[in-house]
Amino acid sequence: MAMDEAQRAILWRDYARLGSQELREKLILEYAPLVKIIAGRLSMYLGYNVEYEDLVSYGTFGLIDAIDKYDALKQNKFETYASLRIRGEILDQIRKMDWIPRTVRQKQKQIDTAIREFETEHGRQPSDDELAMSLGIDSEELLEWQSKLKVTGLVSLNEFMESGADVPNSPTGSSHFMQPEDVMEERELKEKLVESLEALNEKEKLVIQMYYYDEMTLKEIAAVLEVSESRVSQIHTKALNKMRDKLGRYLGILLK
Repeated sequence: MAMDEAQRAILWRDYARLGSQELREKLILEYAPLVKIIAGRLSMYLGYNVEYEDLVSYGTFGLIDAIDKYDALKQNKFETYASLRIRGEILDQIRKMDWIPRTVRQKQKQIDTAIREFETEHGRQPSDDELAMSLGIDSEELLEWQSKLKVTGLVSLNEFMESGADVPNSPTGSSHFMQPEDVMEERELKEKLVESLEALNEKEKLVIQMYYYDEMTLKEIAAVLEVSESRVSQIHTKALNKMRDKLGRYLGILLK
């Protein structure tokens, strides 16, 4: 059973005073759900190329590092501090795996060029179908490109954080670790999600519901829908593209 705030405060106080291995292991177990939340969210963008269990393993090293280096007197709330460490460790491991090939970064340049040229000619942003046509590919291939390019954005964000820049904290997706203002923002986000679901077909609605409401992993959603994990990732990307106008600023929260 998870501890309440008072119990966690006592655990941190005892660990700061005694520094025993037993208390350290208790802290690791207490905050392990945070690793699973972050790994689950990143798995949607990484797709079937990296196993969810591997992401949890990488993230656990980040959690341990956070526990060892955390100073309650000098740093923010532990969940905020640990989230950055966990996310950073996962993305560091992905970089070491050289998972993002040069061809993916070249695709980003092609997309950027195609969008600029379309905007110059038509005075507006292209739709996904128009963008695919400009690139000389079909809509399914564009979805694959977009899914892979999300990963480069995640890694770039991690590099930005490591440079010492400040970035907004993203919601963890679990009320167990949320502050009141986070709960309010999540409530507003869910209201916007309900409004934007009208633009989706049934399968897209299911993916959004299972991922953002039921907090299921990519692998779990794939099992329910009886499709591949890469297909779930594609459906998720397509759904977010359709929901973009309704979600407005909240789209950025979903992509974090």
